Amino acid sequence: MKSFIKKLITLRKRDGNTQEMALPKELKQNVTPYWIDTLKENEIFVFGCRNSGRHFDGASNFALENFGAIMGQREGRQGQSYAIPTIGGVIGLKEIRQSVKTFTRYASEHPELHFLVTPIGCGGGCRRPDEIAPMFRDVAKLPNVSLPQGFWDILNR
Repeated sequence: MKSFIKKLITLRKRDGNTQEMALPKELKQNVTPYWIDTLKENEIFVFGCRNSGRHFDGASNFALENFGAIMGQREGRQGQSYAIPTIGGVIGLKEIRQSVKTFTRYASEHPELHFLVTPIGCGGGCRRPDEIAPMFRDVAKLPNVSLPQGFWDILNR
């Protein structure tokens, strides 16, 4: 896929040199809507949660009430949602990074699904977007993943 996109955006000039052109935004970025209250059949709501899997507030509670999140399940696919632990216990940036890698692998193995990533860790997790967004650099390359605009702003710097 990466080589196909590279070929797509490289123009060959008459003198044999090549020139790269920027991808149009609609091909380069899938942006998660600011507010999500319904999902299409193939969409998955990706949210940050407590290490304990207790979905009491924020996006985790919304996923519990609306998209099939399971109380006590701290990570992974749950109904039409996917949890990434971002707070509680021994959760630090290293642990969040590992969970994002696990999510990236899952999303790449399920191209039939479209993942709507919320700004995980940036609400109740008390992290800054510039700490979290770079963790999504690899998953941002997948056409079936949308990221919050704030994450894209950081990734495109």
